[in-house]
Amino acid sequence: MDEIEGDFFDDALVIVIDTANSPRIDDRRFENGAFLIKIDHHPNDDPFGDLMWVKEEASSSSELVFDFYNRFKDQLTLTADAARDLYAGIVGDTGRFMYAATSAHTHSVVAGLMETGFDMVAVNQTLDEIPESVAHLSSYVYDNLQIKANGAAHIVLSKEALDKFDLKDAGTAGIVSLPGHITTVKCWAIFVEQDDHSYRVRLRSKGPVINELAKKHDGGGHPLASGAKAANIEEVNQIVSELDQLV
Repeated sequence: MDEIEGDFFDDALVIVIDTANSPRIDDRRFENGAFLIKIDHHPNDDPFGDLMWVKEEASSSSELVFDFYNRFKDQLTLTADAARDLYAGIVGDTGRFMYAATSAHTHSVVAGLMETGFDMVAVNQTLDEIPESVAHLSSYVYDNLQIKANGAAHIVLSKEALDKFDLKDAGTAGIVSLPGHITTVKCWAIFVEQDDHSYRVRLRSKGPVINELAKKHDGGGHPLASGAKAANIEEVNQIVSELDQLV
C-alpha cells in the first residue's frame, strides 16, 4: 500500500468511495481537503461531503465508477487493470450476481468492463480460492454455528479461536456468507473479537431487514447486509436477542 505524505490532502479534491459513514473513513486527513465528494451505494444516513452521488439501487460503487467513466469516456481512459478491479468489486458486492441489487444494467456494465480484455477467468479463480487457514475456520463455523428454530443464527469468533487458525479479523471475511448456505438459516450474525475485547459484527439476511438493527449498535449498511460493533459480550448477547426478534 502506498504511503501518503502528511500534507498530501491539504487543499486537495478528496473523493471518498463506498463508505456510508464518515467515522468509517480510516484516514482522518481527508478532512484537510478543500472539497469532498462522496460516491456510494449504501443508504445515505450520514450525508457527508460537499457533493454527494449516492445511488442506493446500484449494485456497487464499482458500478457507479464505470457509469462515470462511460459518461465521460471521450475524456477518460479505462485500462484493463482498472476494469479488472471494478469487475472484482461488482462480483463481491453482488455475491456473484446473486443479490437483489443485481440488475440488467449491472450486467451491461460487466459487458463494458470485459471489452477491455482483462482475464475474467483468472479473477474469478482468485476470488474463489481460500487459504488453508480459512478452510479450517470454515469447518469451525459450521461446527459451532448456533441456529435457532426460527432461522436466526450466530457465531462468536473469539481471539483464542482466531489464534488457533493463525488468522486476524481481516481473514474472516471469507466465511461471512457460509451460514447462508444452510437452508434453515434466514439471517445471521458473526461476531469477531478484537484486541480490545470489543466485537466486530457482520450481519447478513435472506429476507428480514437488518440494517436498522445495525444502526442501533454503531453500524449500518444495506437492508440485507450490514455491519455493527459490540462493546462487550453483553452487547453481543443483546444483538443475538434482537436478531432473533426480527424473524
